[in-house]
Amino acid sequence: MNTVTTRRRVATLAIASIVAAFLTTLNGWIDAESATAAPLGVQRAQFTSGSSYLVVEVLDDDLVHFEVAGSGTSPGTSTALFTTPQIARTNYPGPETYSRSGGTIQTAGLRLEVNTSTLCVTATDITRTPNLVLQTTCPVDLTQAWKGLNITKSSMENAYGLGQQFFTGASADGDWVGRVRFPGGTYGNAMVYDAENGPVGNTQIPVLFALGDDNANYGLFVDQLYKQEWNLTGDPWTMRTWGDQVRWYLMSGPDLPDLREDYMELTGTPPVPPKKAFGLWVSEFGYDDWSELDDTISGLRAADFPVDGAMLDVQWFGGVDADSDDTRMGTLDWDTTNFPNPASKIAALKADGVGIIPIEESYVGKNLPEHADMAADGYLVRSGCSTCTPAYLTGNPWWGKGGMIDWTQPAAGATWHDEQRQHLLDEGVTGHWLDLGEPEMYDTNDWTAGVIPGKHAHADYHNAYNLLWAKSIADGYDRNDEDARPFLLSRAAAGGIQRYGTAMWSADIGSTMKALASQQNTQMHMSMSGIDYYGSDVGGFRREMLDVDADELYTQWFADSAWFDTPLRPHTENLCNCLETTPDAIGDVDSNRANLMRRYENAPYTYSLAHRANRYGEPLAPPLVYYYQNDDNVREMGHQKMLGRDLMVAIVAGSGERERDVYLPAGDWIDIHTNERISSTGQWISDVPLWRNGVFTLPAYARAGAIIPQAYVDAETKDITGLRSDSTVHNDQITTVYADGNASSFTLYEDDGASTAYQSGAVRTTEISQSMTGSVATVTVGAASGTYTGAPSSRPTVVKLVTDDTQAASVTLNGSTLTEHANKAAFDAASSGWYNAGGNIVIAKAASRSAGTAKAFAFTLGEDPVWATFACESATTTVGQSVYVVGNIPQLGNWSPASAIKLNPSAYPTWTGEIENLPPSSGIEWKCIKRQEAGNPNTADAWEPGGNNVLNTPPSGSAGITTGAF
Repeated sequence: MNTVTTRRRVATLAIASIVAAFLTTLNGWIDAESATAAPLGVQRAQFTSGSSYLVVEVLDDDLVHFEVAGSGTSPGTSTALFTTPQIARTNYPGPETYSRSGGTIQTAGLRLEVNTSTLCVTATDITRTPNLVLQTTCPVDLTQAWKGLNITKSSMENAYGLGQQFFTGASADGDWVGRVRFPGGTYGNAMVYDAENGPVGNTQIPVLFALGDDNANYGLFVDQLYKQEWNLTGDPWTMRTWGDQVRWYLMSGPDLPDLREDYMELTGTPPVPPKKAFGLWVSEFGYDDWSELDDTISGLRAADFPVDGAMLDVQWFGGVDADSDDTRMGTLDWDTTNFPNPASKIAALKADGVGIIPIEESYVGKNLPEHADMAADGYLVRSGCSTCTPAYLTGNPWWGKGGMIDWTQPAAGATWHDEQRQHLLDEGVTGHWLDLGEPEMYDTNDWTAGVIPGKHAHADYHNAYNLLWAKSIADGYDRNDEDARPFLLSRAAAGGIQRYGTAMWSADIGSTMKALASQQNTQMHMSMSGIDYYGSDVGGFRREMLDVDADELYTQWFADSAWFDTPLRPHTENLCNCLETTPDAIGDVDSNRANLMRRYENAPYTYSLAHRANRYGEPLAPPLVYYYQNDDNVREMGHQKMLGRDLMVAIVAGSGERERDVYLPAGDWIDIHTNERISSTGQWISDVPLWRNGVFTLPAYARAGAIIPQAYVDAETKDITGLRSDSTVHNDQITTVYADGNASSFTLYEDDGASTAYQSGAVRTTEISQSMTGSVATVTVGAASGTYTGAPSSRPTVVKLVTDDTQAASVTLNGSTLTEHANKAAFDAASSGWYNAGGNIVIAKAASRSAGTAKAFAFTLGEDPVWATFACESATTTVGQSVYVVGNIPQLGNWSPASAIKLNPSAYPTWTGEIENLPPSSGIEWKCIKRQEAGNPNTADAWEPGGNNVLNTPPSGSAGITTGAF
C-alpha cells in the first residue's frame, strides 16, 4: 500500500506462510488459491442471511472493503464494490496471501470471521503475538431507513477523527470515546451555533482511528454520503446512517502513522500548496475597494510585518442585495467601480509580494444572465424533478434570492469554470475561497443529477456538495493546462477533499477564549481526518461575542495560529470599518510580529513537511498521540501539538496567562527559546514562562537530534518567497541542528513554490544529517539532488548547532579549519567562519558554494560555557518588590523588564545571582532594576542610575563578579 506497509509485508509474510501451512496440515481447508508471494488480485466473498447479504472485498493484506444490505440485488463477487467520490484509489493489488473456509477469511495481516446468521464480522490482527481481536462489526436495522453498524469496543480506549465538530466545555483536549458525534443539520454538514463557540462548522469526514494499549489500533472509514451519527458512549459503539447499503473499510497496521498513511492513500494525499499559502493573508468582511486594501498592506509593511496575500469577500463583485432577485451573488465579475483594472492591479500586487484570493459561492441571483444561461443548460439544481424549473431559494436571503449550481454534473462545473472563473486565473489570482458549501441554503425537495446511481434527492448528495465543487475547480485547472497549483479555502468537506488542494477553516467562530480552546481540539481531529491545512478566522469572526480583553485574545490566537494554521488568516465582520483585524493594529504588536517572523523563518521546514504530506501522507500538525500512542498522558491531549516529527508546541487560551505547565514525552527535548536540554521520563515541566523578552511566546521544544531548515528573515522581508524591500537577496541555506548522540537526518524539499512542475520531478532535495563521535558533532549538508526553475546554483550555508552546556573549540568544513570570530559583528562581516554565540549555540557558515557539493561541518566541543555572578548593591526593596538584572542580550532579557533575571538577597541590601550561557568574548551591557515580583510587569519600578554596566566575557569559563549599584 505504501513503503511502510510494503516493509511490513516482508516481515509478516513469513509468519503468515507458516500459519497457513500449519492450518493446511491440521484442517485441510485452505483454498488452493492461497499462499503465494505475489499479490493475488482483489478477492471477494459473499455471505447471505435471509434477504440480507454481505460482500467482503479484500484489497490488501490489511485493507478490507465491506458492503451490507438488508434487501436488493447484491453486486456479487465479480465486480468491484461501489465507491463514492470520497475514494481516490480503487486499483489495489489484492492480498499476498488469502484463504477462505466457510465464514473465515485470512490474509497475511487479518483474520475475518463472519457469522453467517447475523453477518457480524470479527476482525483479528494476526501479526500480533498473541493475536489481537480488533472489533466485531454487526449490521443493524438493515431493513429500516435509519440503519448502521454496531462496533464492539474490544480493547480500544480512545478514538480520533470523524471530521469537524466543536465540543462544548472550552477545552483543547478530548477524544471521541464517551461522546456522540452528531450531524450538523438535517442532512449532515452545516454551520451550527453554540454559545461557547459561535457559528462553527460541523463537517462529516467519517474516518475513525481507534486506539488501545501496546499499539492496539485500527482504522475504520464509512464510505457513505448520507448523514451519520456516531455514538461512542457505550459498548458497542454505534454508527447510524441512511442509504440502501452500508459500506465501510477496515484498516489494520502496527501504529497510527501506518493507519493514517493508509487512509491518505485511500482518499488521496494533498498536493503541495503554493508556498505563499504558508504566509500571512489579510482578510475581513470586507474590503470596500482597492484603496482600503492598499492601506492595510501599507500599515503592515510600515510595522515590519511580512504579508503574502489578501482574501476578498463579496465586496469584490459587489451588489449583494438582501431579499432581492437582482442581487449580484453568483457573478464572478469584478465591481470595477470599487475594484477597477483588476488584471493590472493583481499584477502590481503580485510584483510586491501580495497575492489575491477572491470569495465565491454556489448561489446565483435569479435575474443574473448567469442564472439564465445555467438554467438553459440544465446546470442548476431543480425543484423536485428532472424536468422541473430551477429551485428558487428564498429561505435565508441575506445574499438575495435565486438558484444553486448542480455540482453533481461534471458538465455544470466545467461550464462554470471555463465561462465564469477562468478569467480570474488569467488575471493571476492565487486561489479560490469557497463559502457556504455545506450547502448552507437548499430546497429540501430539490433534484440533482446525483452521485449515487438512481439517487437524486437532497439527502443523496448534500455531504458531497463542497467536495464536488472543489473537484470541478481542480479539474478545470487540469483541463485548461494551468501551470499554477489549485489552492482552495473551504468551509465544508467530505472525505478526500484534501486531494483537490483544499484547505479548510472553522467558519464564523466567536471571539471568545472558549472558542479558541475548542478550535485546538477540532484541529486535532481534523489532522486525524486527513486535513493538514486547517485554520480559523484568527481573532474570531463574531466580535459581538467578545467576553475578554480583545488585545489579549488576539495575541494568544495569533500566536497559536502562527504555528499551526494554513493559511494564517485574521478575519472578522467589519462592515462598520470600525474594527481592527491585522496583527499590526490589534493585540500586542511586538508579540504578533515576533510570532509571525518565527513562522516565516521556519517556512523551509514546514514546506518540506508539505512535500512529505503529498508523497507519503504524513501529517503536518498531528496530535502528540500520533507519535506517542502508548503514553497515556497524551491520549486526549490537544493543548500540545507536533509540527512535523521534530517540534512540539504548547498552545494557550486563557485570560491572564503568564505561564503554563508543559508535558514532555519520554526522551530528550530542547527548549527552543533557551536551548536548555531536558531529559524526560515522561513528565510535566512546571511554570514555563509565556512572556520572554517582552514578547508573548508559546512554549516550544525540539526533539534531540532535530534538524530544522530555516530562512533568513528580518524587517526587510516582504513575503515568504524571500522578496525584500531593500532588493537584496538572501538565499542562505540555514539549518538549526539540535545535537544528539543518536544520528538523525532530515530532507529539505524545494521547488518553484507556485507551479505544478514539482509533480513532474522539478524538485530539489537536500539531505541534512547530524551525528556525534566522542566530542565531535558533525553536521553534513548533502549535495543537492534535482533542480527546478529558479533554483540557486550556489548559496551560502549556515549551521546553528545547539549544544548541551558546552562550546566549540574548533570547527572544520570538509576537513579545513574555519576561522573563529570573537563576536557576532565579526562573524556577520565575514563570508565564512564560526563563533560561540552563547546560549548553547555555535554558529558556522561557509561562503557561497555549489548546491551540488556536500558541506560537512565538524564541531569539536568540550569547552566550558561562560557564566558570571551579577551583584546589585544598595538595593533596598518594598513588599512585593525584588531586584533583577536586565541587559542587551537575550540571556538578560533584551532590556525588557518582563524578561529580566531575578537575583537573590544574599547579603541584603546586596542582591546576587549566577547567570549562565553568556556569549563568550563579548561586551555585555546591563543594569540593575527593581520590579514587582508578580505578573511579569513590562515596566520597572526603578532603574539603576547612571550609565550601563559593562561586562567583557572571556572565551570560556567564569567571567567573575560584575557589580552595579543604586
